[in-house]
Amino acid sequence: MPKPVTPQDMYDMWQKMVNPGAYPLQSMMFPIPDSKEIEKKLAELDVVEHWLKANINMVQLTQKTLQYQLAMLKGGEKAQDMMATMGREEPKLEDPPNPAAWAWNMMAESMKAQAAPPKAPRRRRKA
Repeated sequence: MPKPVTPQDMYDMWQKMVNPGAYPLQSMMFPIPDSKEIEKKLAELDVVEHWLKANINMVQLTQKTLQYQLAMLKGGEKAQDMMATMGREEPKLEDPPNPAAWAWNMMAESMKAQAAPPKAPRRRRKA
């Protein structure tokens, strides 16, 4: 029965393929990293990733804020244009609506509805 292949066996086979002379040249040129160093690098990269994501979120928030400000400016320009055209036209019978008078308008409408005579109920015709 064959022996199971371990990661160490795979590493040894790779070393023999890369360095057939079995001289430890790679360790002189490229030192073998320690597991603690790799964990440290991974932690550093995680911090960098979170920092970049935070910056992306800040850029997106800034873009949305600027888009909102642009929409507000364009809306204000439209309102100014509307007011300017209303001033140039002949006076109308009705004044432009006053947004601060919504409560007064609502009371006036309810008073009109209460003062109106009630409608007579419809009677069904027999067939």
